Formats: sequence, C-alpha cells, structure tokens
Amino acid sequence: MFLLQSQKLWTVVMILVISSRVAHSLHFDLHSGRTKCIAEDIKSNSMTVGKYSVDNPHEGHDLPQSHKISVKVTSSSGNAYHHADQVASGQFAFSAVEAGDYMACFSAVDHKPEVTLSIDFEWRTGVQSKSWATVAKKSQVETMEFDVKSLLDTVNSIHEEMFYLREREEEMQDLNRSTNTKMAWLSLLSLFVCIGVAAMQYVHLKTFFEKKKVI
Repeated sequence: MFLLQSQKLWTVVMILVISSRVAHSLHFDLHSGRTKCIAEDIKSNSMTVGKYSVDNPHEGHDLPQSHKISVKVTSSSGNAYHHADQVASGQFAFSAVEAGDYMACFSAVDHKPEVTLSIDFEWRTGVQSKSWATVAKKSQVETMEFDVKSLLDTVNSIHEEMFYLREREEEMQDLNRSTNTKMAWLSLLSLFVCIGVAAMQYVHLKTFFEKKKVI
C-alpha cells in the first residue's frame, strides 16, 4: 500500500514538473487608442522574462508608425520593472522583489481610421523560463546568475510540491484514521443496541408466556 502511494506521489510530482515547463505564449489584437493588460502571478525572488513584437502587416516593408506600441510592466504595488515607448518589439528580464500579480500593459496611439495591431507576447516565469542565456546577455545580466536562478526555481518548485503532497497525504491518513475510529464506535454502539433490543424482546416474551402459563 505504501509503495503504491509513493508511486502515485512521484507520478503527480513528475506531471507537475513537466506541466510547469510549458511557456506562457499569447497572440492577441490591440486596437489603436486602446490598452490591454495581461496579469501573471509571480512568486517573490522568482526570475521572469518576456518578449513581445508587433506583426508587420506588409512584409518586406518598414513597420508603419501607426503600428508602434508602448509597453509597461508593473507590480501589484505599482512599481515599474519595464517601460518602452513607441517600439515594434522588445523584451524584459528581472527578478521579482515582491510576490503578487504583475501586469504587462500594451497600448497603441490613437489613429484615424482605427488600426488593429497583432501582437505576439511570450512571458515565462520561474520554472517556465527557458533560454536564460539569450535574454541575460541582452539585459546585461550575468548568464550564470540566470542559470543558477533557473535551477533554484526548479528545485524550490519541486520541494514545495513535495511538501504540499506530503501534507495532503497526512491529511488523508488522519481522515482515514478518524473515519475508522468513528465506524468502530458506531459498530460497537450498534452491537449494544442490538443486544439491548434482544434482551428486551426476551423479557417481553418470557413475561407474555408466563402470563399465558405456557412456561
């Protein structure tokens, strides 16, 4: 039984680790004069990297000025971690000082007639972050620091999931023990009730037959 539970535990952990490596990639439309924000829940001290670009509607030509965007990444407390004005593409990389929801807001200047911009955006956080070296060089951050951070995030994520699953297993064991104890007491109570009812029936029948002078 313990071996089966351990196998299930490791299976769940491996699924979590594999699923946590999926990149957060988006493709969305942004209308001129509008702003669209995307939120990402980031843990404290976790590394996060992002890359965005505007699709060129006319391949082989320069991107029109109307297709430039402004991008700002802020924390839940309002601290700015990245800001770019009138750009066609860009990227950011930073270590989150505070935990919470971080917002990446994209805005396009007002244009008449209205223009629709297609934007590709990829946001990777913690264990999801790959290709650390490329972003690290462009952000003038030591490549080794990003690699170490990536490994630490992976280890911490697995460590936290292991503790969470262990707590859940202990809760289930406590629940099973509590249920078994209650069932034992209920069975014992039912036994006493059955014995009491049988005794009462015996006394009643004995009294009845004595009155009838059968015994």
